[in-house]
Amino acid sequence: MRFGLFGGAQANAAAGGTSNHAAASGPQNHAAASGIEGQGFHDYIEFNVEADALGYHSTFCVEHHFTGWAQISATLNLLTWLAARAKNIRVGTAVMVLPWHNPVLLAEQAATLDLLSGGRLDLGIGKGYRYTEFTGFCVPESEAEARFDEALEVMVKAWTTRQRFSHRGKFWQFENIIVEPPSAQKPHPALWMAAGSAASIRKVAERGCNLLLDQYALPDVIAERIALYKSEVQARGRVFDPMSVALARDVYIARDAADKQAALERNARQRQRIIEVALAPGKSGGSHVLAYQDSATGNEAAALYGSPDEIARKLEALRAAGVHYVLASMGGGARDTLRRFAKEIAPAFAAA
Repeated sequence: MRFGLFGGAQANAAAGGTSNHAAASGPQNHAAASGIEGQGFHDYIEFNVEADALGYHSTFCVEHHFTGWAQISATLNLLTWLAARAKNIRVGTAVMVLPWHNPVLLAEQAATLDLLSGGRLDLGIGKGYRYTEFTGFCVPESEAEARFDEALEVMVKAWTTRQRFSHRGKFWQFENIIVEPPSAQKPHPALWMAAGSAASIRKVAERGCNLLLDQYALPDVIAERIALYKSEVQARGRVFDPMSVALARDVYIARDAADKQAALERNARQRQRIIEVALAPGKSGGSHVLAYQDSATGNEAAALYGSPDEIARKLEALRAAGVHYVLASMGGGARDTLRRFAKEIAPAFAAA
């Protein structure tokens, strides 16, 4: 098995507190934040520099806007800084929301990061799911898929065409352009897409992208999703690579049962915040994350929380479901979990 990281940061870390990696400590009131401006971002960088030294394969970082939590919004900027500090770890986005971005500018920025990092960019892309972001950008949610499709078409053409071209689309128009610089990876940076439903998983395979799976689904559901993706990839004449599927999991090594329970309660509160910003007033449906809003027990069944032995047993179940690549989202006490997971848990699974 392969292990990477998944999460984000808040710009302002509380004085004397831990890193806000994976936003585990929740939103901070700006007036009450006692940390140095931007310190949370610096904490995130140092966390990942240590992860690089510990042998983690990758780190995937979120993009979010307008929360009031000082979350990461300029994701590629932050990852460029990280790639300069950490020399081995792959840097990924989970995900860049294409409906918000000029596709040519995004293609240029991604290629620049890929070139500077020596081909270490994993570009996760998506359509978006948060109601507050669609309204903030004044983008109708009904246009999300069409905007995504057009943006991706432009970006792939920009990366793979070495001659000038023009584009006349519904949302974007470009005249006589050539996109520079070329990326280090060919034909373009590795592309990842998040998906949960059968229809969306089929589209990931159709587009030739790698698959990102969420941190909430249980092993039997995960097994079904991986099997579907594998069959769709093979149906298109491609060889399925188990490492083309990455599964996010919340991870916390607890001191005892009480510590585990307190961590699970923090996890449930964090998940509820994510659900609240995704909900559209007076509208049902939407992102697959909303399917988990009625669970009273939080994320306990799916999260890798507890002792190293407990976590190892859950990893065994995931491996049996076909998971070979896990992205760990580590909350409060993150440095301790980061180190202990790398030293006490990962080696046995990596060797296997």
